[in-house]
This record gives sequence, C-alpha cells and structure tokens, in this order.
Amino acid sequence: MSSFDRVKQIVDDRIEAERDALFALGEKILHEPELGFKEHATSAKVQDWFTRLDLPHRPGLAVTGVKAVLDTGRPGPTVCLMGELDAIVVPGHPHADSESHAAHACGHNAQIAGLMAAAVGLTDDRVLSALCGRIVFFAVPAEEFVELAFRKQLIDDGVIEFIGGKPELIRLGEFDDIDLAMMIHTSAPRDDEKPVEVWESLNGLIAKTVGFHGKAAHVGNPWDGVNALKAATLAMDAIDAQREIFREDDGVRVHHIISRGGDLVNVVPSEVVLEMNVRGKTADAIQRAGEVVDRCVNAGALAIGARADVDTIPGYLPLRNHQSLVDLMVPNAERFFGGGCLGYRGHSGSCTDTGDVSHLVPTIQPSMAGASGQGHGQDWTIADPVAAYLNPGKTLAMTAIDLLRGDADQAEEILASWEAPMTKDAYLAFQRGIRAKASFGS
Repeated sequence: MSSFDRVKQIVDDRIEAERDALFALGEKILHEPELGFKEHATSAKVQDWFTRLDLPHRPGLAVTGVKAVLDTGRPGPTVCLMGELDAIVVPGHPHADSESHAAHACGHNAQIAGLMAAAVGLTDDRVLSALCGRIVFFAVPAEEFVELAFRKQLIDDGVIEFIGGKPELIRLGEFDDIDLAMMIHTSAPRDDEKPVEVWESLNGLIAKTVGFHGKAAHVGNPWDGVNALKAATLAMDAIDAQREIFREDDGVRVHHIISRGGDLVNVVPSEVVLEMNVRGKTADAIQRAGEVVDRCVNAGALAIGARADVDTIPGYLPLRNHQSLVDLMVPNAERFFGGGCLGYRGHSGSCTDTGDVSHLVPTIQPSMAGASGQGHGQDWTIADPVAAYLNPGKTLAMTAIDLLRGDADQAEEILASWEAPMTKDAYLAFQRGIRAKASFGS
C-alpha cells in the first residue's frame, strides 16, 4: 500500500467512525426542509459540525451560506468542496413542511451530509501533512430557482443582487480564492444508468415574470372588461406553436406556471402573472429563445387588448464538467461503487448554478446513486444511506487528496491548461446585462 493509499484509508476510517452521526445529519435535514435564502436551521447544523471539527468558518454568506477553510500550512492551490442547503417545493411529499411545502426531493440533504463526511475525513494531521494548499468546505444556499417573487423582493430590499446562491457568492467575492471546485448530486439511477453519471454539459437558464394587465368587469358583461387570463393563454399557446423552430442541438426548454390567474371566478381576470424559465445549451440559444418568448407574449397581449410587462431575470450559465477532474475522480468513485460504475452522458436539460462556477474555475458535478423515485417528485427518498450520505463525501475527500498531494502536481497540471471562459468581471457584466424590463400590447 502506497503512502497516499494509507492517507485515503485514514479518511475512510474517520468517516466510517462517524457513520451514525452523518446518517442522523442527513435525516435531520430531510425532516426540516427549508427553501432558498431561508435555510437558517440547516445552516446552523453545518456551523455546529464545523465548530465540532475545529474548522474556522464564516456564516451568513449570501444570507445563509457557510464557508470553512482547512489550511495545510503549505502553499498550493485551493480546492472547494460544495454542498447545497435548500429544498424544493413539492406538496404531498411525505417529508414536506406543512406550511411552505418544502421538501428535500432533490437530495440536497445528502449533499450536506456528504460535505460534512469529507470534512470529517480530511481534518486529520496525518492527512494534512501529505498535502499542500487549502481545502474549502462550502455550504451554499438557494440553488433551486424558485419563489421568484420572494427573491425579487430580496433584490429590491438590497439583500441580494442575484436570484441564485452561487451567482450571489461569486458577486460577493467568495469564489475569488478558489482554484478548483467539486460537488456531487444525489441520483436515482434508471435501468439504463450507472451508479455514477457525468453529463458533458447541462442547460443554463434565464427567468421571466410576465404580468398581464386587463380590465375587470362582471362576467355577465365580459365585453366591458379585458381578460388578462385569455391574453396569457394565447401567449402560452403561441410559445407551444414555436417549439418546432427550436433547434435540437440548442437544448431549448420553455416552461411556465400561472402564479396568479385572476381573483374571483365571477370577475373578468384583470391581473394574471406567468413565471417561466427559458433554458438552453448556450447563452446564445437562451437569448434567441427569450426573444421568441417575448414575441409570443406581445401577440397574446395585442390579440386581447391587454398590456404585458416582462421582467427578464438572469439565471444560470450552462455547466461544463472538466474532463481532467472527472478522470481524477473515477478511481475514487470506483472504490465505493465498483469498477465500471461510471456512465458518460451527453447534454442534459437540467440546470444548476454550479454552471456559473464552471465558467470561472475547473469544476465537476457528477451524480451518484443513493436515492429512489422521481427527482422533484413526491416519491423521492434516500434509499441507500451509505451511497447517498457517505460515499460522495469519501469520493470528494479522496479526489481532493489526489489534487493536493505532495506538491499538488495534478492540480497544477489542470490549472496550467485551463482557460476560463469568463473572468469574474466579464461574468458579472454578462449577468447584469440580461436584466431587462419591457412592456407589450395596449
């Protein structure tokens, strides 16, 4: 056994020794789900663990984020391990909050348990003495792109500038000191999928909130009113009629909900609100699709004689997984999931704000088995606590060891060939350039 294999065994043994406590952490978060920028109880649990591990940390970043730093005492790159704090809204989920309907139906509770597992494994002097540089453990808020009205109010109040947690943390400079980034997403593999899956890329998105404004009237005299719901319906039909013009290679998805559909059934709807995401494989594809959506909104408003106010909000950039980091991670994942556990995929229509990080530093976000059911569905649950809560943390910790061992040759090699798609300044300028308001119709 090589010296670094022994170091990895120390990590494995330390995590196994905390198995029950890590399981309990994942389950506690599961039963106390919180939505983005509201994850105060979950953040407190993370802080408790960092305190227990004697890890210096800073809470309250982008409202609820917590960042801890483990310094080896030797100069070298900084590797960031991430986990997400927030839940999603899934009414009817067995563990949903009775008031907010928040539920961990996407596995973020497992991400935090895995992040703490990695911290447990790496905070050992025998491990640190074999490494150089720093390891950041970052519990980040608000990955799920939900509750737009609430988050827009936070923006108006000056609490945040960006809807998502990682974009906001980038703005605040909390990724300025990070050279490489990794996190793992929990998955429920289908029959044709491997226990560990890596997508070449994921979609990015922008959001649009569309307010249709008509004129109220008694439904007995509908000609005296202007039906904003009809305008919204026509706009949605127009978007559906455009779907065949979206090129398959662009990965465009346009999806929406009616968050306000009128006020009373016997009153002609005068105020209707659509919330929608426009997703695509590239920034250009998203922009073109957004222009199509605006045209459809205009058509719906004009046809009915209503007015439509469109608020376009920057969302997430497409994710690009860094292949060299994937290659480094694979043997560590195979240690726990077996040989041949990795499946490579092309492009996914899903989105994550990890994509924003991937435009600044080499980044990976593979998925690992451990759940069952449909993601964001009522039947999603942790089916295998070892796979969901422990193995991701072990894989992250051991990949960090490979990056930073000795003189960090592996990390330095990756960084030497890295050309960032964007600087931080260019990223912020791009995102701020997306924000726009427009009015259509009468």
